Formats: sequence, C-alpha cells, structure tokens
Amino acid sequence: MDGSLSAPGGVSGPGRLAGPEEGISVQELALAARNHGLPLEALRYDVTPPGLHYVLVHYDIPATDPDGWRLTVGGRVLRPLSLDLDTLRARPSVTRRVTLECAGNGRARLTPRPVSQPWLVEAVGTADWTGVPLAALLAEAGTAEDAVEAVFTGADHGVERGVEQDYRRSLPLPVAADPARDVLVAYAMNGAPLPPQHGSPLRLVVPGWYGMAHVKWLHDITVTATPYTGFQQSVAYRIRTAPEGDDPGAPVTLIAPRALMIPPGFPDFMSRARVVRPGPVQLAGRAWSGHGAVTRVEIGEFGEGVGEDGGAVWTDAVLDRDPAHPWAWSSWSATWTATPGHHSLTVRATDAEGHVQPLAAPWNRGGFANNLVQRVEVFCTREDPAAP
Repeated sequence: MDGSLSAPGGVSGPGRLAGPEEGISVQELALAARNHGLPLEALRYDVTPPGLHYVLVHYDIPATDPDGWRLTVGGRVLRPLSLDLDTLRARPSVTRRVTLECAGNGRARLTPRPVSQPWLVEAVGTADWTGVPLAALLAEAGTAEDAVEAVFTGADHGVERGVEQDYRRSLPLPVAADPARDVLVAYAMNGAPLPPQHGSPLRLVVPGWYGMAHVKWLHDITVTATPYTGFQQSVAYRIRTAPEGDDPGAPVTLIAPRALMIPPGFPDFMSRARVVRPGPVQLAGRAWSGHGAVTRVEIGEFGEGVGEDGGAVWTDAVLDRDPAHPWAWSSWSATWTATPGHHSLTVRATDAEGHVQPLAAPWNRGGFANNLVQRVEVFCTREDPAAP
C-alpha cells in the first residue's frame, strides 16, 4: 500500500538538515534507542552474533506467523508461485557469508547533519545467511520478455514524509536473476531461524548492496515491466549533493569501501577515548567493499609532529582475505608502537576497482554512503604499572 496521508500534528514531515547549533533531537534519540550498531569490539568475530549485528527497522517489527507465511511471486511471470516455508526449505539451499552495512552509516558525522537515524560508524555486521537463490525462484516462475525489475514487499508498514506504505524496494532484473550475484531469499541466520528483528521468517539478502535493498519480512515478489517508483526507491535512498531543490539524485546501490579498527586498549566511559600502555600495541579490524575485494588497508596516525602539517603517516597493514567468502569482510592486523601522550589513529581501505576511503566526508542531503575514515583517539600512559 502506498498513499498520501494528512493528519493533525504534521505526521512525518519532509526531510531536513540540522541547524548549525542544533543537537540530536528527542526523535533521533528515540530512533537510536530502537536501532543499534555493532559494538566495535565485536569486530573480532568472523561472523557477528545476531544480538550484536546492527539493526535498522524502518517502522515496527511486525507480528509474523511462520506457520501461515507464504511467499508469492507474480507480475510479469509465466508461472506465478505461492510457496509456504516448508516448500521453500525443501528446495536446494545455499549459505553465503555476507557483510551488511546501513546506507546511512556515518550520517551523524556530516556537517550540516541530515536529521535521521544518527549513525556514527557502527551500522554493520556479517552473518551466514541460508536460503533459496532468488535466481532459481525467478527461473521457475519464468519472466516475461518485457520484464525489467523485481519488486520486493515486506510486512512492515508505516508513514514517511506523508506517505503511508509497506516497505518496498526493487532490483534490476539483471541483478535479481543473475545466479552469480548470490541474491538469497533467506530463512536462517548463522544456522538458526531468522530472529524477529532480522526479518523472520523470510528476508532478502543482496550481497554487496547497502542494507536498504535487503528487504525484511518478505512476503511478495512482483516482476514488473516498468521501473518501480515508490517512496523507498525514488524519494529515499538517493544521493543528492545540493542542500535543497528537486534534484532526483543518483540511487544508492553498492557499498563503498570501509575499514574499521577494533579500538585498542580500554575505554574511558563517556568519551570512549582509549587508554594503552607504552610499547608495541596490536591493532586489528575488518575491511569490506561492495565494488570488489579489498586489496589494501593502511593505518594512519594524525597529530602534531606526526607527518607534514599534522597530516597522517600511513603504513600498510597485513590483510587476510578468505576467497571462500567473497561477500564478507576481510580481517587486517598491524603493530603500532605507542609512546606517551595523545594519538589519533585511523584506518582506510582500497578495493579492487581503485576506490579509496576519503579523508573528507562525501556530503549529501540524506547522509548516505559516507565512508569517511574512522578516527580513534588514544591516550598512552607514561609507564607500564606492571613493569618492575
């Protein structure tokens, strides 16, 4: 269902940018309380435990009954399908390890700041998703010659900017129907049934694409002869670089390269600044990109007296790529020698297509695909209390 809605009190107003002195609003805090990011120390896990994986729920987590759930495949197809969960599970299945990242990851670090879910850098996670290849379902249904897209509808329902809607997104048919893209209709996460917040009982998994494409609580696939123009496709999730105006923008699609560091040492409670002892410190983390394999990870240190004009000095980390999991993040490691005082560490990734994480944030009106490098503030004490 898509339709306009007017109500007292200005339900779901238009998107806007925060004013120069405007702090995080109560509404944004409410979003942040409902949605959560990955604790960065959980980067140590190859596969993220479901409770630590980032969560973004647009509306409410719907009440779903797996026993009566059906997935329909219709529209411009030759043989419409209506499948219950037992029928889906009886089909040949595959498991793919996939890194998911929210398209708004990094939004809260932009200036001016788009008013929305205030992500910093933690909106990411990696899981083993099990399900039926979407390409196999579309092949079974048979697509008409004039088919161009597949539209996916979830059971979550709400209002955005005056539009009442189910959450609905589309994929170009060459992506949806290509077996090499590994798009899944998934029913399991890390070997167990999908948790409610991750789309139980069915969800879409689109390797390499930002999270908005991975429609949760999936119950319908409609093949169309024209591009889908619903709210989540043509209004939301567009890269618009002008602060205002009618620019349609470019669609958000593949994940930009990003590397994250497991914060070293131990934290100050409020600031999250890190405390380490002098000497060698092991640094580690993860790096990923939807455009191709990460080919390089570099560690940088900013600060007075470090590099020219306070710029960063970069050294290569050791990158460990697992060819068995091409859609998942790679681990990296490095050794940094800590000296007493304050330090600002950073890490950046380069992928196989030559995309490099920027040192300046790529601003856009919606705050999407901001893959600015992570900065980790570290304080090194003057001596090791364990030393004799």
